[in-house]
Amino acid sequence: QVQPVESGGGLVQAGGSLRLSCAASGSIFSISAMGWYRQAPGKQRELVAAITSAGSTNYADSVKGRFTISRDNNKNTVYLPMNSLKPEDTAVYYCNLHWPFGDYWGQGTQVTVSS
Repeated sequence: QVQPVESGGGLVQAGGSLRLSCAASGSIFSISAMGWYRQAPGKQRELVAAITSAGSTNYADSVKGRFTISRDNNKNTVYLPMNSLKPEDTAVYYCNLHWPFGDYWGQGTQVTVSS
């Protein structure tokens, strides 16, 4: 059973940093694309960053230069260090595993950036 589990959220002041992690069990991790999404209150869920199985990455314009997605296939884990955090980054962050037969979502981790 594949179940992504996020960790690393919390409360931080504007300008601070956090690092999110997502561990996914199962043997399909290395062949799956991984993504971080976020959803702020009253807003739709949006893609923050994604990384393919080959390591190609893409980012939302709002986080380019501040967030970096990476993966460790030996640990079945994807990371999202977040720097220079802004109050508008406040949201629940979700990890997504995508492979040709479907998607798996984590439960989410809250990130709150105070001004």
